[in-house]
Amino acid sequence: MLVRKLEDCREFVSGDEALLREILHPDGSDLSIGYSLAHAVVEPGKITRPHRLQTSEVYYILAGNGVMYVDDDHAPVVPGTSVYIPPGAKQNIENTGDTDLVFLCIVDPAWKAADEEIL
Repeated sequence: MLVRKLEDCREFVSGDEALLREILHPDGSDLSIGYSLAHAVVEPGKITRPHRLQTSEVYYILAGNGVMYVDDDHAPVVPGTSVYIPPGAKQNIENTGDTDLVFLCIVDPAWKAADEEIL
């Protein structure tokens, strides 16, 4: 069994400028998973840089309010919202609230720097 606490995961600024903590990733571990799982935070009034992945991604909103942009579409997001982002889609998320926008990112297959393009 693997148990990880969020506070034990190193926080860093991702390429799209979100605050990120990688929770699970198959690289550098003996996990037999094909996806990666990260915890992301976007501060009030901030918007992430548009980017695209060659892989699919799902955002699951835990806290806060925002707007998700995928290609030419957008939708409000609140806690309990799931967003599927298809491979190759231009994406970013905006925090429209007055508290942190907090969400999980599931990338399948697992995130790799070579698969991400910051626009």
